Amino acid sequence: MEIRRATTVDEIAAAQHLYDGPSRREWAERFLASDGHLMVIAYVDGVPAGFVSGIEMLHPDKGAEMCLYELSVDASCRRRGIGRALTEALAAVARERGCYDMWVGADLDDEAALATYRSAGAGADGTFAMLTWKFDGSA
Repeated sequence: MEIRRATTVDEIAAAQHLYDGPSRREWAERFLASDGHLMVIAYVDGVPAGFVSGIEMLHPDKGAEMCLYELSVDASCRRRGIGRALTEALAAVARERGCYDMWVGADLDDEAALATYRSAGAGADGTFAMLTWKFDGSA
């Protein structure tokens, strides 16, 4: 397994089978141009097998923290430590960038995600509700 940060639109497009939907070139370009956005991809035999994306957030009274935005591992590659390795790689980037912490929201019944994050050193920080505003006209 090789893990490296995505730096080109082509790398992001090559991993689109791991996303919820297809990659769009203009969104990938915007993602790469945004300083606080990053993606790390795991390759098995040269093929993207998983990815993690993160967003560095900065606040005047808190400093910088990393949000683990999304983690995905191809079904054929699960239970090999790829998710943990990707999470640890994102945490390493967060430390390099001077972030004081990293956080992720996970459904309380998503045992696989919770086990992955815990195996990479995360601890529970209580429960919370996620509220969403939809701007595309849907409810």
